[in-house]
Amino acid sequence: MDNQTTSDKTVTIGKYQVTVIRNLCISAASCVAVSPGVFEMDPENKAVIKSDAMDEEMNILLAAQTCPTKAIVIVDTETGKQVWPA
Repeated sequence: MDNQTTSDKTVTIGKYQVTVIRNLCISAASCVAVSPGVFEMDPENKAVIKSDAMDEEMNILLAAQTCPTKAIVIVDTETGKQVWPA
């Protein structure tokens, strides 16, 4: 499990830069349900990106879209454009 539990973390997965905004996370865990290869819950019950996250680009976007508080931000590294939230 990722030991970073106090700050937002940005990870590049495939063509996406993915950030979980910790103070927006309400522990719904919908991201984990949709993309368990990328997201998990930490000891504070906040979503984090796994240190060994698998490249599941399509599931990452879907996972972000299921987050009720839009705590997952996705940027396309090829264009520099924020994909989610739009």
